[in-house]
Amino acid sequence: MQKVLITGFEPFDGERVNPSWEVVRQLNDMQLAGIRVVARQLPCVFGAAREALNAAIDEVEPLLVLAIGQAGGRSDISLERVAINVDDARIPDNQGQQPIDEPIVADGPAAYFSSLPIKAMATAMREAGIPASVSQTAGTFVCNHVMYGLLHHLHHRPHIKGGFIHIPYLPEQAAAHPGAPSMAAGTVLFALELAISIALQVEHDLKIGGGATH
Repeated sequence: MQKVLITGFEPFDGERVNPSWEVVRQLNDMQLAGIRVVARQLPCVFGAAREALNAAIDEVEPLLVLAIGQAGGRSDISLERVAINVDDARIPDNQGQQPIDEPIVADGPAAYFSSLPIKAMATAMREAGIPASVSQTAGTFVCNHVMYGLLHHLHHRPHIKGGFIHIPYLPEQAAAHPGAPSMAAGTVLFALELAISIALQVEHDLKIGGGATH
């Protein structure tokens, strides 16, 4: 059976949960249109996260890889457009590492673009009543590290689509961050099911506006 690999992260920065894993783990062993979904948790650790993801890709041999991460403070599902070749950590990772201005891959390209149909995915989510948008930055913490590592690993495997999606806090997390937006786990789960379906069906992304002015 053909497979999709989807990953989430362990909690970090003092949080008790990470919404990415809380939702992603519910997709494990789900079948969507005859495709089996395989979920894996990644450590929030520079280097180790990329290694774990690459090992999972080699093990699962998926058609599609979706890496999911927490973006506390964002109010919608964010389909990431680009990953850049730099680690610049504002906070330490879960092993106390805090790289500053270090390349993810020595002599690697400056950036990789997602191979997902991100505009079609965002459009489908919005049509389903879920806030979603194309994001122009995955940050410079472990999420960007994983996205860049993923696309670097897939560079010579063009038959495998891959990319990264950021999701908001869960409501129980936002309760500890007054004023922070959140999204219910059930809503995120439906959004990710849509993301998988659209990514598998759409070969050429929509030619519609999705840019930003700043």
